[in-house]
Amino acid sequence: MRHEKIAIVIYGLPGSGKGTQANLAANMFGLVNFDTGRHLESLWYDPKRQKEALVKKERGLFEEGKLNTPSFVLSEVKKAAQKTAATGLGIVFSGSPRSMHEAEKLVPFLEKLYGRKKVFFFFLDVDPKDSVERNTRRRLCSICRSPLLAKYYPSKYPRHCPFCAGSLYKRTLDRADIIPKRIEEYENRTAPIFQYLKKRGSKIKHINGRPKPYKIFREIERHINTRIQ
Repeated sequence: MRHEKIAIVIYGLPGSGKGTQANLAANMFGLVNFDTGRHLESLWYDPKRQKEALVKKERGLFEEGKLNTPSFVLSEVKKAAQKTAATGLGIVFSGSPRSMHEAEKLVPFLEKLYGRKKVFFFFLDVDPKDSVERNTRRRLCSICRSPLLAKYYPSKYPRHCPFCAGSLYKRTLDRADIIPKRIEEYENRTAPIFQYLKKRGSKIKHINGRPKPYKIFREIERHINTRIQ
């Protein structure tokens, strides 16, 4: 395994494959995969924190498919990035920063930690209809949290994770009535970040998000290798 001290940010609609590509990047380049959504979800459903007003409020936003409070999310992400960089490791984010407020604070922070030339931005391009289809079919492992790639799984009715054999579950925010709200949130609050990145001279690599995951990752790997040689 390689150990590159770089930062990668992967964007795309819900279900575009951000988490899968982040996992592949982490394994290939020896990075810490900070899944913001998973981290926040663990906070909202922590049994020890269910009586906290903030947790109740943010969990409600999460389950409605809305973005969580930017200031809180930013604080969590910056702490993770700083700890990771201090150990000499790189980091990959799938979807963060998610709002303009987060981007204006986090992007310069990542560049300070890793250097501007070693911060990479990718956008996985899929249609909204692909997002709806993928999310309604999405299942996660209750043990290792790995997503099931249902399209490439032999059974139409999967019950167990192919990695650890844990039972599969469907998230509340992957319901058919919630996904359009998530897409709308993305378009209104996350998509404007791309203009911000372009204005400050950051390069965003657009990649077709429809092929098989390993083919998509080849594009990501090729782009990174070219930049860090």
